Amino acid sequence: MTTSGPHTVSQALTWATAALDDRVDAEYLLMHLLQCSRTHLITHATTALSEEQWQSFGNLVQRRQAGEPVAYITGSRGFWSLELSVTPDVLIPRPDTELLVETVLELADNSLRRTVVDLGTGSGAIALAIAAERPAWRVIATDASEAALNVARRNARQSGLDRVEFFHGNWCAALPSDLVPDIIVSNPPYIAPDDPHLLQGDLRFEPMSALKAEDNGLGDIRQITEQAKALLPATGTLLFEHGYQQAAAVREILAAAGFVQVRSLYDLGGHERVTLGVKP
Repeated sequence: MTTSGPHTVSQALTWATAALDDRVDAEYLLMHLLQCSRTHLITHATTALSEEQWQSFGNLVQRRQAGEPVAYITGSRGFWSLELSVTPDVLIPRPDTELLVETVLELADNSLRRTVVDLGTGSGAIALAIAAERPAWRVIATDASEAALNVARRNARQSGLDRVEFFHGNWCAALPSDLVPDIIVSNPPYIAPDDPHLLQGDLRFEPMSALKAEDNGLGDIRQITEQAKALLPATGTLLFEHGYQQAAAVREILAAAGFVQVRSLYDLGGHERVTLGVKP
């Protein structure tokens, strides 16, 4: 990192892009530092950074070079129509998961009141995105991590979605005993404990409890399926996000538990990413 002379916004971006080999990451870090939009970076390209800003930007870039995810550095990540706070206590919301939200929303419109449960909510991304689109629905979210729930509750407040209900506990066991949900949705841990990807990239910094599951990554999906089978009424729907090579196994789990109309949906990358079934 050079320290000579003043550095403009454009020069800072050029340096960071080369250092990170990633223009997008460089822009996000500088937008975070300056608390501005991408448009501002373009229209103020010749504006000089202060020495303090330049040193702070260098520190942010160094953190990213060490592998720390941009979302944890900036403390936020966009998902659906929301800007969510994220911390190392929760997984970073990813675009693939928006398919799960889209699929839930297609099950019924806002004229029909539905009760939806998001198991293992993390940052609250799924539950809050659904609540934002379906104000007449009752939306409930659970998580075994109190720290994660604190992040989700903060995101609910920031998004004006305080009506979303949060419960602490493991999967369906966290829910009120008299609850009868119409839809249960989950993006549970689904990576096998010995998967080498857990030691690579952003995953190294994310909470392992939210990533890995026994039984070759299918353990939590099996557990949730059995619990949901007992909880859902007839015509109730269970939906999972899962790994891109797990669709056939998840369909088999749902069918073996008695769910019907079992099918998988493809994400934008052409992978079967979401599987759902209906209780007969």
